[in-house]
Amino acid sequence: MPYENAVLDDKDLQAGLSAINPKFGDFVTRVAGEAWGLPLIDQKTKALITIAVDLVNNTQIGVGSPFEAHVNMALKQGATREEIEELLLFTAVYAGFNKSASAFGALNQILDNSNLD
Repeated sequence: MPYENAVLDDKDLQAGLSAINPKFGDFVTRVAGEAWGLPLIDQKTKALITIAVDLVNNTQIGVGSPFEAHVNMALKQGATREEIEELLLFTAVYAGFNKSASAFGALNQILDNSNLD
């Protein structure tokens, strides 16, 4: 069942952020939680937008990559693998084919190593 607020209601996400650094985790939870609490865009759409931003910023690879957390967040909000893949195809046109190729590789690695899709 999707969360009402994908940041404030996800205790596993908050624990992961705090594991990076407790002050960082608290800060991100408060600030992002407020943004995710804005009422006009639903949580699933916000999660898909976040994946698109990861792709544009090329943050789907490397140490500390938020891409996996954002993919998992989107899945928890009801997004399907197919929707995420279509998003990566769509963003290829505007963000670059190489970035999308990298994101597809990361997505496959995430989903092929989990039971979430």
